[in-house]
Amino acid sequence: QLRLVESGGGLVQSGGSLRLSCVGSGVSLDYYAIGWFRQAPGKEREKVACISFEDGRTFYTGSSQDRFTVSRDRAYNSVYMNIHNLKSDDAAIYYCAARAGSGDICYERTMDFWGGGTPVTVSS
Repeated sequence: QLRLVESGGGLVQSGGSLRLSCVGSGVSLDYYAIGWFRQAPGKEREKVACISFEDGRTFYTGSSQDRFTVSRDRAYNSVYMNIHNLKSDDAAIYYCAARAGSGDICYERTMDFWGGGTPVTVSS
């Protein structure tokens, strides 16, 4: 059974940067697509980015491609997301999720495993 644990969230000043981590355990993340999603208070969860763990291909939503960078480290069975120039709208709980199969497409309804999330707060 795959288990995902996010970390790296916290309080960051507007304009600052943050690196979120998603560590997989129990199963290798090879042959999974890993997605980053976020949910702000009072809003629906939305997709931020997706990465094919096998070959590193990435997909970003239109609003995230300029300030978000996703990468993976096969040695640590982990996926990372760097967020630059944080804005107040970035405040949310960030989740990573895994979908069995190749490719860099991550639809929320198709994700098989979810982490518990890590909160990001942005101060002005």
